[in-house]
Amino acid sequence: MVSQARKSELLFSGSDWDFAKLSQVYDEIEAIGTEELRLDIYPVQMEVISSEQMLDAYSSVGMPLMYRHWSFGKRFLYDELLYRKGARGLAYELVINSNPCIVYLMEENTMALQALVTAHAALGHNHFFKNNHLFRQWTDAGGILSYLDFAKSYITRCEERHGLVAVEAILDSAHALMEQGVFRYRRPPKLSSEQQREGLRERLEYEERSFNDLWRTLPPSPGKSKPDARDEILAERKKSLNLPEENLLYFLEKNSLVLEPWQREIVRIVRVIAQYFYPQRQTQVMNEGCATFVHYTIMNTLFDRGRISEGAMLEILRNHSNVVLQPAFDDPRFSGINPYALGLDMMQDIQRISTEPTAEDRDWFPDIAGRGDWRDTLLDAWANHRDESFIRQYLSPTLIRKWRLFVLADGADEPHYEVASIHNERGYAKIRSALAQRYDVGANRPDIQVVDVDLLGDRHLRLQHNVKDGILLEDASRDATLRHIRSLWGYDVSLAATDAETGATLSERSTKEL
Repeated sequence: MVSQARKSELLFSGSDWDFAKLSQVYDEIEAIGTEELRLDIYPVQMEVISSEQMLDAYSSVGMPLMYRHWSFGKRFLYDELLYRKGARGLAYELVINSNPCIVYLMEENTMALQALVTAHAALGHNHFFKNNHLFRQWTDAGGILSYLDFAKSYITRCEERHGLVAVEAILDSAHALMEQGVFRYRRPPKLSSEQQREGLRERLEYEERSFNDLWRTLPPSPGKSKPDARDEILAERKKSLNLPEENLLYFLEKNSLVLEPWQREIVRIVRVIAQYFYPQRQTQVMNEGCATFVHYTIMNTLFDRGRISEGAMLEILRNHSNVVLQPAFDDPRFSGINPYALGLDMMQDIQRISTEPTAEDRDWFPDIAGRGDWRDTLLDAWANHRDESFIRQYLSPTLIRKWRLFVLADGADEPHYEVASIHNERGYAKIRSALAQRYDVGANRPDIQVVDVDLLGDRHLRLQHNVKDGILLEDASRDATLRHIRSLWGYDVSLAATDAETGATLSERSTKEL
């Protein structure tokens, strides 16, 4: 039984919530997060939504403002069917990387669960979004909401002016290339300000009024028909195009000869949204691990201070355990490594190494073992690492043993697996490296680049797929994507598969063959 003195100190009792309780709980959670964990967060805007609204947010990739497209409706119907049948639950919250940070809470949540997800999203994810170098360099949290508002209204105007079918065709092709529509190695330009977007609208309207397609029918100038002049112009043009180019959407937006100004702007909108989500794919373990570590620490602090009851803490721990559950490999629920579980374990392991290191820890982590201030280590890791580098630097032999990790060598010409690395000093290093490699997005996504354009002839666009480990693209998906590229480029497109190590051409496919 909770004593009367302690009961009067509780932030809430029972499962019912209201906005006054949410506000009071948030203030308490924020105080612990900023003072005890030294978190640095964006201002928070919390909104309570229904399950129907959560499903709608799922379908539009979690964004509060989004243009219309048939794929979003298809996703909504699919998720709704699974939810109604009980085959899939809904997230307790949804958080947007924006300034202010928007946190959606499910109205069906109990008060204890609202407290848990507030700590998880409004403090944990919020801090990670604001401070991690990938998000700071590659996304504009302050501009994304106004940009989405512009994108939605702009595409709506295009639908009214050019028709739903024409707009949908451009969106279909652009969506098909979203995975190859990001800058991986150079920083993208910042989002346009409202004033710049207003100027863009005026420029697009002027281009649409003054655009003349007759120039394409003109014969080439006699002075430019000589081979030397043609080669010189081609070399200069390729130089100006900065080939090879990894961002296919960017190349098509800037260089396609068939896209009208409004179509180019739609391609750019899809490209900007793809870039916005790119850091999230590289930091899932760290982002979810940070949020889970923060909510677990804050909830335990609240309980230790007598601010939440034993009953509320039991409910919180039950939901926390469900989140970090890691099914065994032979469990029907197994779908790979749970990023919540791995991230939390690694961050709690850093806390252990900093305060109670073993001799093994001192050998592997001399810079942090026994320092005591685990907060500084975690804050530095959250700010300066992505999943691949975080695992490569901080995965300990202790965790490798706890997770029972080992490396299997799977040779294509061998009938059996080979256990290549086990639990010894050399094996720990190889296991850590192999697991880190799994989380390297750049190494695991197809590397496809624009390598050549015959601008003075048939304008044939040539792409190159740098094949790693002999893994080729699936034929049907490759051909469908080539059709989408051709629709945006306007001329034939070919894709050559080239071995990344030897440079040998493995296969080549052209839209002429489709």
